[in-house]
Amino acid sequence: MTETAEKKTPLYDEHVRCGAKVVPFGGWLMPVQYTSISDEHQAVRKNVGMFDISHMGQLIVSGAGAAAWLNRMLTNNVEKLEIGGSQYTFLLNEAGGMIDDLIVYRLEPELFLLVVNASRTDEDLAWLQQHLEPGIALHNRSADFGALAVQGPRVTELLCAMLGNATSIPTRNQIAPFEYQQIPLQIARTGYTGEDGVEIFFRARDASKLWNAFLTEGAHFGLRPCGLGARDTLRLEMCYPLNGSDLSPEHNPMEAGLGFFVDLSKSDFVGRAEIARAKANGPSRRLVPFRMRTKGPPPRPHYPVYAGGERVGEVASGTLSPSLGYGIGMAYLPTAQAKIGTELEIEIRGQKFPASIEKKPLYKKS
Repeated sequence: MTETAEKKTPLYDEHVRCGAKVVPFGGWLMPVQYTSISDEHQAVRKNVGMFDISHMGQLIVSGAGAAAWLNRMLTNNVEKLEIGGSQYTFLLNEAGGMIDDLIVYRLEPELFLLVVNASRTDEDLAWLQQHLEPGIALHNRSADFGALAVQGPRVTELLCAMLGNATSIPTRNQIAPFEYQQIPLQIARTGYTGEDGVEIFFRARDASKLWNAFLTEGAHFGLRPCGLGARDTLRLEMCYPLNGSDLSPEHNPMEAGLGFFVDLSKSDFVGRAEIARAKANGPSRRLVPFRMRTKGPPPRPHYPVYAGGERVGEVASGTLSPSLGYGIGMAYLPTAQAKIGTELEIEIRGQKFPASIEKKPLYKKS
């Protein structure tokens, strides 16, 4: 019997203890579900759910000129960030392709936390090191830190019960230091579910204590531990892209409909020339959300997509939506076929099922 090459987060034993179904994901052994994807999904939509996101990479950038350097490496405008602010942004290659999408947090004037995708951490690190400038320090703290995403409409109630004063909890896209039972935390009002929520960063050695504290306190607010399955259905209902499925070095932000996070007013950043060209000419393909029009098997990645009887692309992401009760997904399609309302067909196991392009997000809160 060979030993698995996948890494384990500091919370692996807690997942096993909670009865999670654990699967390989991006080089890690991660919980895909505890009870059912649907139950965990609805817990986040109605109450609160907790996800282990310790597999995500955590990179620290510091030193005189760190902000200016990051501004040349990332698409969004880092220099506009206030202390304690965050923004969604991209790391591009010279051709404008998306190496990764990430969140950058400004902790101090020249101190930044970059939270990157698990499967891209090594690649991101190598790319940043390749472009490192004198005086800039780049540190990978991923092995020493963990992270939790606590998401759902009752998250503020839960945090108040655990931390006290509600007014001290960060507002949207802000990050602030906290302490809970002598555990130092960084709490950010960010997430990947479409619900109110926070992402919490902490030392790996404190992971189990914090996890169990949230399970205990959260029981009063309907908290459930949630796996990657619910994380995927939640983000797809909101049309949030997944790196490796919807985003890749073969695609640029304009094609993905994410040009808002690219600041072309900056004089220079890696990939700028190609992105400016893509914006001027207009993308030849676009990432669009769709819904299935009839009952049937859910769409899955790489299923063929047809418009007007011709194959025009393939599914990038697809699932059965627990909130909506039908299949949903996203696909890159030629711009001519990428209009809202366009009728499609998705080929599933040799049979074509009707679908249509919809407006974002697919799930709209009542």
